[in-house]
Amino acid sequence: MSRNKIYALALLMDSMIIFISVISSCFLFYENNRNITLYEIAYIFLLFWTTLIAGFHLFRHYRHLWRFASIGETKVISKSFVFTFITAGTLHFILSEWEVVKLSHSLLIMTWGITLCAFLFTRLILWSFNENKGMMNKKGKRTLIIGAGSAGILVVKELKKSIDSSLYPVAFLDDDPEKLGLQVRNMPVAGTSRDIEKVIKKFNIEVAIIAIPSASGSDITNIVNSCQKSGVDVKILPRISDIINGRITMNMIREVNVEDLLGRPPIQLDILSISNYVQEKTVLITGAGGSIGSEICRQISSFKPKQLLLLGHGENSIYTIEKELERLYPYLSIKALIADIQDKKRMEHIFSVHRPQVVFHAAAHKHVPLMEHNPTEAIKNNIFGTKNLAECAHQYDVETYVQISTDKAVNPTSVMGVTKRIAELIIQNVNQKSNTNFVAVRFGNVLGSRGSVIPLFTEQIKNGGPVTVTHRDMTRYFMTIPEAVQLVIQAGALAEGGEIFILDMGKPVKISELARNLIKLYGLTPDKDIQIRYTGIRPGEKLYEELFTTEEGNMSSRHELIYVAKPADLTEMDMPLWISQLENLVYSPGGEQTNDEIKKLLKEIVPTYQIDSFFLTRTNVRIKDEFISID
Repeated sequence: MSRNKIYALALLMDSMIIFISVISSCFLFYENNRNITLYEIAYIFLLFWTTLIAGFHLFRHYRHLWRFASIGETKVISKSFVFTFITAGTLHFILSEWEVVKLSHSLLIMTWGITLCAFLFTRLILWSFNENKGMMNKKGKRTLIIGAGSAGILVVKELKKSIDSSLYPVAFLDDDPEKLGLQVRNMPVAGTSRDIEKVIKKFNIEVAIIAIPSASGSDITNIVNSCQKSGVDVKILPRISDIINGRITMNMIREVNVEDLLGRPPIQLDILSISNYVQEKTVLITGAGGSIGSEICRQISSFKPKQLLLLGHGENSIYTIEKELERLYPYLSIKALIADIQDKKRMEHIFSVHRPQVVFHAAAHKHVPLMEHNPTEAIKNNIFGTKNLAECAHQYDVETYVQISTDKAVNPTSVMGVTKRIAELIIQNVNQKSNTNFVAVRFGNVLGSRGSVIPLFTEQIKNGGPVTVTHRDMTRYFMTIPEAVQLVIQAGALAEGGEIFILDMGKPVKISELARNLIKLYGLTPDKDIQIRYTGIRPGEKLYEELFTTEEGNMSSRHELIYVAKPADLTEMDMPLWISQLENLVYSPGGEQTNDEIKKLLKEIVPTYQIDSFFLTRTNVRIKDEFISID
């Protein structure tokens, strides 16, 4: 029905409730001792109908959905009846003084009380009917809800209301000792997380749902392992911050993934500081079609920039993110720019025409082994491209320039890592003479990015294995793409110029353990159903990651998950000369001999660059001190 028809029906029903309440109170009050006249009944009815309906409109009673009633809706009725008590009492006193009508005040008070009870009772019936609709559905798989808090209760409520649900909740688990043995929504809290296997057997559980939005990665791992030992499928509820409108629906309950096993506390952003440097500004994002760049686009769009410039070399990826943003943010001004950051004239034209005020530089060659065999391309894109952008940002008075860097730039052992380190030095060098705030943000691996380890492992598992890991003891820092981008955007708000911000990546994770956990999530057994094969360290890789050089140390920033590296000493660095020498080598014919010369020059620019680390690792010389990296 339309809203007007629903309102008319509600008004009619409420009028009937008031009329019946008036008749009932009159009958009870007089008990046939005298006959009440129709005039008196009409008077009481009009008195209560007028004041009560006026109160309902005053407190917006008819804008509430009573089938989803809560304490808030009960307050609305209470306010309306207090208004009626005062208003009706005042009117009756005045009319009594004028001798328009003479009725007992006790009768009016009784009528008021009966009407209040009648309204609360009818609302309770409506709410109860909605709550119990579909409660008798017991056809779904017997489901264990892990977490008897607010999220778990919402899950049970939604599942029981869904008549066609494939899941039927039968019991809770919760680590709160005060809840053990109690009933929550007619379901027992049957134990703690240590009792999973016992409870699964007792209640014949087929599916378990983790409904603890704040659960740590280790907690989720333990729960998943216990459930899989009992042959039970495991699903998970997203973080509360990811649940739109605060209501849980079936499609929000999903499979557990590796990101959950590496779970971190929710990141708290300083929304005001971010808005101050992004809102109503023209924002340019390079590499906008990539994993990181596209996520920057999504998150920046929510801060209402004046215009978003999507710059990328691949037309398909730029087209995809452009259409996505147009759908999600129809009122946002978006401009797609197909360009190569190595093209200096094209960059100057873009900056002169569009005048970006904020730049996020995410375009880069990032694949370690590929760049090891193609060093000239890494230099062209990561070094020369960065130089072009930085000079344009300075020339056209960009306010904030944020560059995406990597932990592979620390004591680099790869061409990719050393080119990213030089890119950091370039923007620090330009920052010394510029009014633009140039900063770099350094972090490690992001889960799910193109070329990263998780998609590779997933594909290998789907193909029946083996899953290839380069080294048994290899460790990496991991973040999800949204987490990394949130902190990148936050770092831009902290920028004063020249800083290298390092994101808190949590604890490093063994790649071999990551592979095992991913195999288990597919319901398979590592080294039995899916083999894990160790292939050996590849050129340019490290065994362990570093986030700071010895010289940089680390200092805290205004955000608890962002640190600042001590700026490099640039006094003895002749960056223009080195860039000129690199250009001569890169653009001169020379083959492999030129590649050797290029690496020597890169080491001259970055003395901590370890050219021969790969060969030292291959001969097992102090392997524990070697460093490798995986994308």
